[in-house]
Amino acid sequence: MDQQKLIQLITETVKETIEQSSGSFQRLHKTDIPIAVSNRHVHLSSEDLEWLFGRNYELTKLKELSQPGQFAAKETVTIIGPKGKLPNVRILGPSRGKTQVEISLTDGFIIGTQPPVKLSGDINGTPGVIIQGPRGQLKIKEGLICAARHIHMHPTDADAFGVTNGDIVKIGVDGKRSIIFDKTLIRVSPKYRLEMHIDFDEANAANLKSGTIGKLIRTELS
Repeated sequence: MDQQKLIQLITETVKETIEQSSGSFQRLHKTDIPIAVSNRHVHLSSEDLEWLFGRNYELTKLKELSQPGQFAAKETVTIIGPKGKLPNVRILGPSRGKTQVEISLTDGFIIGTQPPVKLSGDINGTPGVIIQGPRGQLKIKEGLICAARHIHMHPTDADAFGVTNGDIVKIGVDGKRSIIFDKTLIRVSPKYRLEMHIDFDEANAANLKSGTIGKLIRTELS
């Protein structure tokens, strides 16, 4: 091999090594996670949507949500508990396999039913509640939860952060009421966009709003 080709080979090898090292450094030190504050809302099954709004009813899209394919509907319902009610609770679409009502712990005190802190979709053994729509009432046997804090990640985000689906992490938020959100679940899917979800109680405790940036500070094995 002549000297010119040897120099070119060495140059390309060094360049490739630097790029790989730089990529690893960025993945290791990636920490910024946007935070979204979720208000109380309802996911309805197709069957329950028809019961509350009428046969073959379709939700009217109000606005797209940050997660691809999800939207806030114009339609709202009233959530009724033993001691009170929550009017104008937004329905999120599209319809799901099972109806789920997500409220905060403070909301639970208002209606007189304490929702368990559970992951969205995990409704087995949860309390029921009454949902009032324009065409009548529906009493679900289970489905009332306070959604556990969690982070949506696309697989490329998970790779950049060095985490996997099901990992538990800590998220720190700076400010006058700085806080560390412990026991935050990582949820990974090609359908997800990077975003942490918390409810209004958690947001008020830290005096933060949607769009605030949190920092991933440590991971733990789940």
